[in-house]
Amino acid sequence: MGITAAIIPARAGSKGIPAKNLVPVCGRPLLEWSIAQARAAEGIDQVWVSSDGDDILGVARAAGAQTIRRPAGISGDTATSESAWRHAVDSIEAQGERLDWVVGMQATSPIREPRDLSEALRRMTEENLDSLLSVVEIEDFFMWRDVGGQPQSVNYDYRDRKRRQAIEKKYLENGSFYIFRPAILREHDNRLGGKIGLHVLEKHKMFQIDNEADVALCEAIMRGYGLDRL
Repeated sequence: MGITAAIIPARAGSKGIPAKNLVPVCGRPLLEWSIAQARAAEGIDQVWVSSDGDDILGVARAAGAQTIRRPAGISGDTATSESAWRHAVDSIEAQGERLDWVVGMQATSPIREPRDLSEALRRMTEENLDSLLSVVEIEDFFMWRDVGGQPQSVNYDYRDRKRRQAIEKKYLENGSFYIFRPAILREHDNRLGGKIGLHVLEKHKMFQIDNEADVALCEAIMRGYGLDRL
């Protein structure tokens, strides 16, 4: 029987916030939140951090994660998370482990709970899924665009506005985490494939840290919902 491993890509470079993965959030380096959540989640056997940065790898080990040094060739601005996950999966299995599931986590999404991961893992087995992504439901989401100075409605006709109850449910991929079989990643070079599931999280878990303003916002949400006590 194989194991379930959480793998957190956390490269050293960042344009929006220098050393973003280590920026303090509610008194802890940002990366630590994902590690702590994964370690506390039922069903996750191992937690790994893949990075090209010595400081990041040191923080990861101190927080209880195992580490993988990410090669420079897949650590630049154009490198994909898929490349980091695939390198990590190969490295872990080269040590004699067999992975049944990978929980691919985004370090810049600290607003989550261990139960989110545990419940999603249970769904993988119960629904015989091959991959899954975390989402939030969007309600009354009406988009507009500017075309040559003329506003145009994009995803609805403003002249025939539907009642709220008649609007089709839509979901936003929040990037917090993905779960997939290693075979899906290898066959499709993609985190998603086969039978895909949507795991709906609460609306306040849609936010992530991309710039400095996001830090204060995420801190306020985490404190407001008691997510800063893990």
